[in-house]
Amino acid sequence: MRSRADVPSLADATRRRILFGGDYNPEQWPEETWPEDVRLMKDADVNSVTLGVFSWAKLEPRPGAREFGWLDRLMDLMDDSGIGVVLATPTSSPPPWMGRLHPETLPRDEDGRTEWWGGRQHFSHSSATYRRYAAAITEDLAARYAGHPALTLWHINNEYCTYDYGDEAAAAFRRWLRAKYGTLDALNAAWGTAFWSQGYDSWDGVLPPRRAHYLKNPSQVLDFRRFTSDMLLECYLAERDIVRRHTPHLPVTTNFMPLWSGQDAWRWAEEEDVVSVDLYPDPRDPLGAQSGALVQDMTRSQARGPWMLMEQAAGPVNWRGVNHPKPRGLNRLWSLQAVARGADAVCYFQWRQSRQGAEKFHSGMVGHAGEQGRTFQEVKALGAELRRIGPRVSGTPVTADIAILHDWHSWWAGDQAGRPSTEVDLPDVLRAWHRALWESRLTADFAHPGHDLSSYTCVLVPQLYLLTDSAIDNLLAYVHGGGTLVSGFLTGIADEDDRVRPGGMDARLRELFGIRTLHEWWPLEAGETVEYGDGLHGTLWSEEIEAAGTVDETVPYKGGELDGMPAVLRRGRAWYLSTLPEPEALGALLTRIAADAGVRPVLDGLPAGVEAVRRGELLFLLNHGREPVTVDVPGTHRDLLTEATVTDRTTLGRYGAVVLAP
Repeated sequence: MRSRADVPSLADATRRRILFGGDYNPEQWPEETWPEDVRLMKDADVNSVTLGVFSWAKLEPRPGAREFGWLDRLMDLMDDSGIGVVLATPTSSPPPWMGRLHPETLPRDEDGRTEWWGGRQHFSHSSATYRRYAAAITEDLAARYAGHPALTLWHINNEYCTYDYGDEAAAAFRRWLRAKYGTLDALNAAWGTAFWSQGYDSWDGVLPPRRAHYLKNPSQVLDFRRFTSDMLLECYLAERDIVRRHTPHLPVTTNFMPLWSGQDAWRWAEEEDVVSVDLYPDPRDPLGAQSGALVQDMTRSQARGPWMLMEQAAGPVNWRGVNHPKPRGLNRLWSLQAVARGADAVCYFQWRQSRQGAEKFHSGMVGHAGEQGRTFQEVKALGAELRRIGPRVSGTPVTADIAILHDWHSWWAGDQAGRPSTEVDLPDVLRAWHRALWESRLTADFAHPGHDLSSYTCVLVPQLYLLTDSAIDNLLAYVHGGGTLVSGFLTGIADEDDRVRPGGMDARLRELFGIRTLHEWWPLEAGETVEYGDGLHGTLWSEEIEAAGTVDETVPYKGGELDGMPAVLRRGRAWYLSTLPEPEALGALLTRIAADAGVRPVLDGLPAGVEAVRRGELLFLLNHGREPVTVDVPGTHRDLLTEATVTDRTTLGRYGAVVLAP
């Protein structure tokens, strides 16, 4: 196994530039269009395109056939034009002949229904036949183009996201469980099968969590989600290892979907040379920019440095109920936000908007309006700006004193059907805590609860329902070592098997936070609030807690069943919030805790809607409002976007931005 130092990185592809471009699907167009595409790409400062993502049927129109001539000409055209190629393996969308000839390659849902060809992602991750065909086309692609001068990076598959409950997946699930537990006794103990007479006497009786009359075994569901992530990862690794054997000097990636529950992205990221993500905030969402910032911070943290924005939309998407275009300037603003938060590649789906197919109403860099359309003109202007700032930005770090902890296994376990409140949705809780920091201009990383946290001044735990013993020990060591820990409700409830810990919360955490007894959980209805402190209100959740005598600070609930009981507790440097405060209150509390720990905002006194992020020595100021604002920036700076000198203050127009160098 190679060390991280031996693995190629995004820097090998960027070469002190910001990669700019997107998915290029020229097979949808007459070949006569290709020279026109190149002319427009050069005009827009495009320096990278992704080829072949959905080209399997064109590359292998019949089993074993190979049609590489068109791709040869494209690769040569890109090289002649000075445009690098991110070459994809086409394995996310098998040709129709595969499902027709090999129906075992098609996934089945929990009801046993087949997912047929005609869309995409119609493959069973556990199918030996699918894996054999996928390896063969990947092998031939890698062998043919390994030495091509246009090739800069490999893109494996696309948005891994399939589930399969079929018979071949069931057999693979049993093998996975045997490797994990060894014996049926261990599996029965981990799954708590004494409940509802579910004990297994044979491995053949163990199935995926298919359709059941009532609630499914939550530990079985948890393991199936772990298994699914691992099976998809096996598919990725098989193709990665093939291309890596042919091109050990080139980095490899696959694109995550934002905050998607189907992959343990921490584990996946360790197997990628480049971490990339697809990001599509809703332009009509008042918190769209914050939603984007959260995903950007998470992706940067998974990458442990610069990352790749593999996909975004230049205009509207096509999969919301109502698909709104981006107002003038918003595409530029959100692209610069990604760069501010660590992106060294800004790319789109796709280059030219499709005229046919399921995504013909999904925007492209060149829309249906063509070269003169507003979308392309804005893309062209953005490309020029990224070219200018690239040498000063590419490869530079974003540093943070605060970490937000997140774990997919905890998310999977906490998302079970029989939980205390279906109103509690972990992504919403994460967004609320991240929003509090974002609106206070406090930059944060994300981290796994088992990571080394010693470099952070403050660690936030919005919610970690499931925590292993080692993760709990890690949190205790962090606080005992001088760190400040702030935890939200429903944390430390279950162990790795989703077994509720004695007392309803781990005893070590109760002692850490100053909780003598957690008597009862009191979830709130949608829209319901609970009052605490001086006219503050909590949402979503509350708890009947008895504080220990060693607690240093409490803020009590007021009124109702919980009157006088602590809504917020502090024991030393450990805080516990038994409710989700309303946004302003949560922001004020976290800002106060951070300030007491010595963490300050990037810039004080900013107008509402202005984001400030430092990347290396550069200060990014981004106005997410539709009205001009003036920002005080002490000292003299140079705006890299305009080359203008900025002294003490600057005005940001609607969706305006500056990138200030000292």
